[in-house]
Amino acid sequence: MSNSMPAYRRILLKLSGEALMGNDSFGINHSTIVRVVGEIADVTRLGVQIAVVIGGGNIFRGVAGGAVGMDRATADYMGMLATVMNALALGDTMNKAGLTARVMSAIAIEQVVEPYVRPKALQYLEEGKVVIFAAGTGNPFFTTDTAAALRGAEIGAEIVLKATKVDGVYTADPQKDPLATRYHQISFDSAIAQNLGIMDATAFALCRDQKLPINVFSILKHGALERVITGQDEGTLVYA
Repeated sequence: MSNSMPAYRRILLKLSGEALMGNDSFGINHSTIVRVVGEIADVTRLGVQIAVVIGGGNIFRGVAGGAVGMDRATADYMGMLATVMNALALGDTMNKAGLTARVMSAIAIEQVVEPYVRPKALQYLEEGKVVIFAAGTGNPFFTTDTAAALRGAEIGAEIVLKATKVDGVYTADPQKDPLATRYHQISFDSAIAQNLGIMDATAFALCRDQKLPINVFSILKHGALERVITGQDEGTLVYA
């Protein structure tokens, strides 16, 4: 673990559900979730307060075929429940790794997880607990990217970290164009002008309006999260 000082005191980490699959076609890969939690644990030891928004694509992918032709709102609620399942798995893995995690859901499932209440979430963060926000925004038609931007703004996060399978934002698709280069930094306005598609439009606009920077990095690279936290050149920083 690095001895570097963290550049941020409080962060919002956006994890896709796919980040938990490993090489599996869907579901949660045990070794992958343990590794991701290990990366988060390293950062908490630096004194950084961490909140997590988790997606549900890894679970919803398994039932997506049955959702064809389904009402969009119903399908979105199914996706929200998938994020709750991921949040429970993530929280349990964190607790077993010696962290203290609290799962808070935007939809009421009080027998399973506690509801999202902003002052309580802030209290948990100040106490050094990792807060996992489940069920997106609690509304259909909004993505978990938007939930990350919203919760990040609500809790006063200094940055939103979008963990992906790609190590930043590129001038073109690096898998298709060998000449594609990674942006080290890029402004919100430039990203919009180039239609880079870093987040969905609602999430991106919210971060821009709140002057909440975004860093896009690869969760698959060992130590990448800590390098972002300590201000090293990792991923792509999107700034206002």
